[in-house]
Amino acid sequence: MKRRNFIVMSPAITVGVISLLNCKQKKTSSKTDIDMDKVVAEARKNWAGNYSYKAKTLRTPNTVEELQDLIKESVKQKALGSKHCFNNIADSPTEQISTKNLNRLISIDEDAKTVTIESGIRYGELAPQLQEKGYALHNLASLPHISVAGACATATHGSGVTNGNLPSAVTTIELVTADGQIVELNREQPDFYGAVVGLGALGIIARMTLDIEKTYNVRQDLFQNLPVAELQEHFDEIMSSGYSVSLFTDYQNDTVSQVWVKSRTDRKLKDFGSFYGASAATKKLHPITAMPAENCTDQMGVEGPWYERLPHFKMGFTPSSGKELQSEYFVAKENAAEAYMALVGIKDVIFPQLMISEVRSIAADDYWMSPCYKRDCVTFHFTWKQNWPQVRKILGRIEETLSPFGVLPHWGKMFTLEPATLYSRHKKMDDFVLLAKKYDPKGKFRNSFLDLNVYRT
Repeated sequence: MKRRNFIVMSPAITVGVISLLNCKQKKTSSKTDIDMDKVVAEARKNWAGNYSYKAKTLRTPNTVEELQDLIKESVKQKALGSKHCFNNIADSPTEQISTKNLNRLISIDEDAKTVTIESGIRYGELAPQLQEKGYALHNLASLPHISVAGACATATHGSGVTNGNLPSAVTTIELVTADGQIVELNREQPDFYGAVVGLGALGIIARMTLDIEKTYNVRQDLFQNLPVAELQEHFDEIMSSGYSVSLFTDYQNDTVSQVWVKSRTDRKLKDFGSFYGASAATKKLHPITAMPAENCTDQMGVEGPWYERLPHFKMGFTPSSGKELQSEYFVAKENAAEAYMALVGIKDVIFPQLMISEVRSIAADDYWMSPCYKRDCVTFHFTWKQNWPQVRKILGRIEETLSPFGVLPHWGKMFTLEPATLYSRHKKMDDFVLLAKKYDPKGKFRNSFLDLNVYRT
């Protein structure tokens, strides 16, 4: 199969849903019954609806012990989190194991300033519990709807020039390996740095421990129509103007549509003034200006808890209809302004399928498979219309345009870069393959995505 046809199958595939809830099927040669509520043989799709999972069964353990038993018994499986990946990274040729019921906060260590959680908990579920105890995380993604383990396994991030990505908060993981045993890894062990952003290749994470800090408040100030000339000249200053900063653009005009500046109120606030020629927003905005903003987190400088401001969207709302495609590309921070202008140079290619693009910054980390490994990065995130044949062509142009800057994609979003290119740009790829084979010698956690992009076989 050609590379560019592989990453995402056609969204036009129609499949029927077979409801098997509340049914039980007797095994003819087994001592136990199969609970069909836990083995759902139905057509299932990801959040966006662009990918239909090929796994024949889905099991949903309620405890870590059940998870261990399922992994030990299975021949092939993958973990399924909150289904926010846009490609087949979480699919399996036979079985998926959902972590959605492993969603508990286990304990808070006030001396160590850490929280231990089960891996399936979503940030929007974890954050209010931390807030109630007077604690916070250092960073959140734009959507609070994603699971902690899934976000960390794919190096998902928020924004902020001094903020590491979401996995940078991880201090310990408890990994269930192919034999059903739990292996604990922490920052003192070299394998830890290959396992946290593990792409599901080493096993399924059961529990995680994260750094926490004293709770803090954040305010959001929005600005409109930032001149691109100012962005070129003052890119670093603009992206450093708050604790977390995002730019929203379609690359079409000589201005950036919106700038979202999220500032911690426990730190000195900057006097924005005219903000590099942009004007202060006079009402609450959606990143796509024409869309209603009621599902967005509060703006207009209104102070609120960290978890109600760092994401762009509220947990209690669906962030969009889901009928979209997403891709995201990382370049080194020192190349950001030049990369932005390179994208402006192909704006006529990008625009017909683009809904909005967001530009964010992330601090360097030490995780082998992170696009930010040993380098501060800026990302160019694209939300596309759900028209894969046309978007696929555009991604090829974007990847070509950003190639001089050593561009790398987000693992859970759509891309068409060749495996050889991924290998050459991820400096620790060889080490990661050896690590994956160490923890999964028989390939129980391998799937088509890993075979193509990591193992290259």
